[in-house]
Amino acid sequence: MIKITFLGTSDAIPSAERNHTSILLNYKDENILVDCGEGTQRQFRKAKLNPNKITRILITHWHGDHVLGIPGILQTLSFSEYKKTLYIYGPKGTKEFMRNLLNTFVFHKNFKIDVEEVDGKFFETNDFYLESENMSHGIPCNAYTFVKKGNLRIDKKKLAKIKIHGPILKKLKEGKDIVYDGKKYLAKNLTYKEIGKKVSFVFDTSFNDRIVPFVKDSDLLVCESTFGVELEDKADEFKHLTSKQTAEIAKKSKSKKLVLTHISQRYNKNPKKILDAAKKVFKNSVLVKDLDEIEIK
Repeated sequence: MIKITFLGTSDAIPSAERNHTSILLNYKDENILVDCGEGTQRQFRKAKLNPNKITRILITHWHGDHVLGIPGILQTLSFSEYKKTLYIYGPKGTKEFMRNLLNTFVFHKNFKIDVEEVDGKFFETNDFYLESENMSHGIPCNAYTFVKKGNLRIDKKKLAKIKIHGPILKKLKEGKDIVYDGKKYLAKNLTYKEIGKKVSFVFDTSFNDRIVPFVKDSDLLVCESTFGVELEDKADEFKHLTSKQTAEIAKKSKSKKLVLTHISQRYNKNPKKILDAAKKVFKNSVLVKDLDEIEIK
């Protein structure tokens, strides 16, 4: 199961209701933080989550509302005797920004931090991979996808009927035919392909032709929706998206569900305006608030 916790859902200026952008993706032992806006460490406490379990941080870009929580998170991990290597990924310039950040405050560095500038697929296990794509925001900026692979699984019910067991099952998991008690069994008859899952994160960008192919077939598309359709000119000026444009991306990419986030405080009294514009284009749209959770099974 993949679990997404929305720790912060505001745009550049936080409000009483919405903290700066930060989203936590949990899958098995992985806890991947996408951006780390100011106050993120406190949002962890509100969500009753343990920041010590963070394994990776994905930085979309280096505007303050997406990264000013990093010093606080690092200090929390240091004081909490964090034992792992913290992997931080971001667009071009991330290594220099991190060096400058670590030189700006007194930080007791008692754990390893590995910083990488990424473009394309940058991390992969047998179970999932992470990928980035360049966006258009006036500065280096990445969108990210988390893709759980559709692994080959053994059909346990069929296996129970023929009572095959032992090390030979490893071959079945690899998709190879086997011979057991003198009889041949075809892997295709005893296995099935598990359906993969894809979660995409697109923040702070103007519309560009790289978005749709990158997020294609997402089970969950998490996308900035800073402006309403009435402010499309302003969205274009500041290189952001309207909720209508976000919905068009979801529709064209054949995503299954759209999550609207990074909402301007101007819509605090009427957030439904953002959601309604999206739903007119893409029905399965939801507008999240801080500490909301979504699970993908």
